[in-house]
Amino acid sequence: MANNYGLGRGLSSLIPQSRSTGQSSGISVPKDDFNYFGAKNTAPLAERISPVSGGVQEVELIRIVPNPHQPRLRFDETKLQELSESIKEHGIIQPLVVTKKGAQYEIIAGERRFQASKLAGLVRVPVIVREASEQQKLELAIIENVQRHDLDVIEEAKSYLRLAEEFDLSQDEVAKKMGKSRSAVANKLRLLHLPIEIQKSLMEGKITEGHAKAILAIANPEKQRALYELILKNSWTVRQTEAKTKEIAVKPYTRSVATDPEAKRIEDILTGAFGTKVKISKHGTGGKIVVDYYSSEELNNILSKVHA
Repeated sequence: MANNYGLGRGLSSLIPQSRSTGQSSGISVPKDDFNYFGAKNTAPLAERISPVSGGVQEVELIRIVPNPHQPRLRFDETKLQELSESIKEHGIIQPLVVTKKGAQYEIIAGERRFQASKLAGLVRVPVIVREASEQQKLELAIIENVQRHDLDVIEEAKSYLRLAEEFDLSQDEVAKKMGKSRSAVANKLRLLHLPIEIQKSLMEGKITEGHAKAILAIANPEKQRALYELILKNSWTVRQTEAKTKEIAVKPYTRSVATDPEAKRIEDILTGAFGTKVKISKHGTGGKIVVDYYSSEELNNILSKVHA
């Protein structure tokens, strides 16, 4: 029996459409999210894009290769084995989504099904062939995983950074393509400024994203590590961590040091000019200016304003 795969309208935010045809380049965009049975289509976004031709077809497993843009770094072995057993019993219900690359087929969506099919000993698997550029393949791979909640926060942050750097996109552009707010993307990217051991702990679920954001409130990496160790040792909640963060962040002798009105005025001017936090510290007749930034994009933006 031929399967029907309804299409979704969410792609319009991912790939610009032509006003005259209602289609993006090489990929047709549907009118709604319902299939011809009238049922709501719950298939992942990448699987709701019209096939290039022929609908579902079977392809030898050895001709399929993983997506080099796959943002997911780790697969749960237990769940993978469970999926493999299900495939042995019932087959693959949802075809893999691939793009043709020479004599091979590169996965756009369905990496877990691909891995589980190998474990199950399948020779051929059902696929739907799409056309997609390298940027579209990366975008679809990220969206596929984000929609399924398959990425941990560090994998998600690295995916956004890769999309921005490889295709020269701003945070606003990344946010629009991912269906996220700019602040949500920026907050994820900030997590990549944490020491590596804290990032690893976040990936492994030893601490939460709330803990990580509280740690980021402290600028000094050594103090960040010290706070992280205290979180693990005392099993602190996010609120307890935030309270400790405020305690650590309090500077000694604050009450005895009067605010310099001139320094504050210049800080405000520079903060407005650069669009980020600026701090001036005076030492005798000299001092230093500290400009905060949280991504390479923001740094380049600051440098462009300096050279303007």
